[in-house]
Amino acid sequence: MTSRGVHTEPVFFHHDGVRLAGDHRAPDGAARGTAIFLHGGGQTRHSWRRTAERVAADGWTTISLDARGHGDSTWAPDGNYSLDSFVGDLYAVLDTLPEPPVLVGASLGGITSLAAAGERPGCAAGLVLVDVAPRTSKEGRARIAEFMSGAPDGFSSLEEVADAIHAYNPHRPRPRSLDGLRKNVRQHANGRWYWHWDPKFLDVRDEPNRDVEADRLARAARALRVPTMLVRGSQSDVVTAESVEDLLRLLPSARFEEVQAGHMVAGDDNDIFTKHLLDFLAAT
Repeated sequence: MTSRGVHTEPVFFHHDGVRLAGDHRAPDGAARGTAIFLHGGGQTRHSWRRTAERVAADGWTTISLDARGHGDSTWAPDGNYSLDSFVGDLYAVLDTLPEPPVLVGASLGGITSLAAAGERPGCAAGLVLVDVAPRTSKEGRARIAEFMSGAPDGFSSLEEVADAIHAYNPHRPRPRSLDGLRKNVRQHANGRWYWHWDPKFLDVRDEPNRDVEADRLARAARALRVPTMLVRGSQSDVVTAESVEDLLRLLPSARFEEVQAGHMVAGDDNDIFTKHLLDFLAAT
């Protein structure tokens, strides 16, 4: 890996009444290409920080985005958090770029990236799906929804936030410092801490819509004509062995890697994940 100086600055995009916030990282000298990082539901762009820094140091321009309703992006004024809305936001970002980027998406970000790349040929130079596939485990999705909806009244302390995360993801070590959690929660005037996303985001998480969405994503995967890699966490209960087999049937050319991690692959095993990503980018 060639290490270069990296310049980081905030960047903003606008679409459909929403302002999308992101971090733009650029290497010294000419870039090898652009990679866009899209986080999972309930996360923020900061989940990609270490990976994006290493990719930028390897010579790539990177953009890590907060999805609508998440992090520092504004909440949808009409409460629209459908797949179409996320895909539309991504297209608005892609339309500002001089060349197609590689899309790197985890969970919700991967679903968005897959639909966008499959439904608009030529908009992406490559695709990396991080523990997400067209068809995923109903039980795994239900556990995510339970975790995200489990504290409607917030938390009394950052320690409670850490407890909730550890209960969902017990194999990830608890952080020594809780300061990093401040990027994922907001403290309200009442002193309690709430997740850093719009609660209305959960309103569209019903299984009938998810089944239709799976068919749409399968069609998108079948239509892909760009290098694609799926990275699965071996302990994930969202992307199963059947999920992987299904994707590889739809897209036989896809590269598949598995790392010792849960659903939150980049956070659980960041170094190994980033190595696979850098290898994929070099080949792309």
